[in-house]
Amino acid sequence: MFTSIAPRYDLLNHVLSCNIDRLWWRRTARAFEQILSQPGAQVLDLCCGTGDMALALRRQGGKASPKILGADFSHAMLQRASSKSSSTSLRWVEADALRLPFPDQHFDLVTSAFGFRNLANYDAGLREIFRVLRPGGECGILDFAEPRGAMGSLYRIYFKNVLPAIGTVISGVKGPYAYLPASVERFPQPDEMLQRMRQIGFREASWSPYTFGIAGLYRGKVLKSLPT
Repeated sequence: MFTSIAPRYDLLNHVLSCNIDRLWWRRTARAFEQILSQPGAQVLDLCCGTGDMALALRRQGGKASPKILGADFSHAMLQRASSKSSSTSLRWVEADALRLPFPDQHFDLVTSAFGFRNLANYDAGLREIFRVLRPGGECGILDFAEPRGAMGSLYRIYFKNVLPAIGTVISGVKGPYAYLPASVERFPQPDEMLQRMRQIGFREASWSPYTFGIAGLYRGKVLKSLPT
């Protein structure tokens, strides 16, 4: 499915979000300025797609030049990411988010932007993120949510009817843009997601809504290693 939409993925993201997605990536990167400003910081962008979150992290890191690695299971998406970042030090790896090919306590920061909700098992994904983070490390999961009230009603009309139609026309593929609203409905609400994070072992778990709660950033810290 992701391979089929890779050629038009970036265009569709910008069109369907009215370019707000760019603001969300930048805001998320700024949230981790303290880590990104540390020279030699090890960063993993999980479910990285075509690399926009990783590129935003790189820009935020500036002269500190954090070592940023993007991981995704879609080869076609990673090809797009590689071509967009050819003049940078960003690296890309094809990997399963539920069985990451990295040692324990390897990264200072793990992010995931609009990809985590596609995992088959959220708890297993959180455990892997926790495992590869060093004590003191942080995770940041940026993903969609379902706003409440009048905004929520308008959002659902757009998300379930208008967005799939536009996505199908531009991409030429029907399935993925019918899948998108279904995946958001399936994704846990903030309270449940935070509870899952705490049960895995994340501390100071929080959720910050973006743009009336259409999206939001989940954050959590690792204060000790995962029990064996």
